[in-house]
Amino acid sequence: MATSSGNSSQIQTNSGSEEVLMVVDERKRKRMQSNRESARRSRMRKQKHLDDLNGQVTQLKNENSNILNSINVTTQQYSNVEAENSVLRAQMMELTQRLQSLNEILNYIDNNNNNNNNINNNNNNNGGFEINNYHQDDFQINPWNMMYVNQPIMASADMLYQY
Repeated sequence: MATSSGNSSQIQTNSGSEEVLMVVDERKRKRMQSNRESARRSRMRKQKHLDDLNGQVTQLKNENSNILNSINVTTQQYSNVEAENSVLRAQMMELTQRLQSLNEILNYIDNNNNNNNNINNNNNNNGGFEINNYHQDDFQINPWNMMYVNQPIMASADMLYQY
């Protein structure tokens, strides 16, 4: 009986240790399963983060492209305005020279009118001899008789782009 009771305690011990091993194995299996799920969730989070970053890169590239296009358009408009401004400055200088020439002509005419009045007054006193000399001198000096003396040089926008 001693052997039989020894055998039954040994059997109970074996079955107890098997139960403990089964419990440990069950815990180990659950932990491994939990770790696998956690790793899967981590990979999914990383993939989602990577996808978000790729989307952000695409968006920033599009914005950069739009900004570069805007800069190019603005630069082209600036160049056009500068060219137009240059043409307008040249026209302003030309018109200023013309105005100055016209003012000189008007001053000359005013001076001649004053001289004519003086000559007419002298003709009445001298019998008309000086008037003939004056008109001959006036014809040679008169700016209206000097063609192309003060002609300005014209510049156009097309001429600026030749070079």
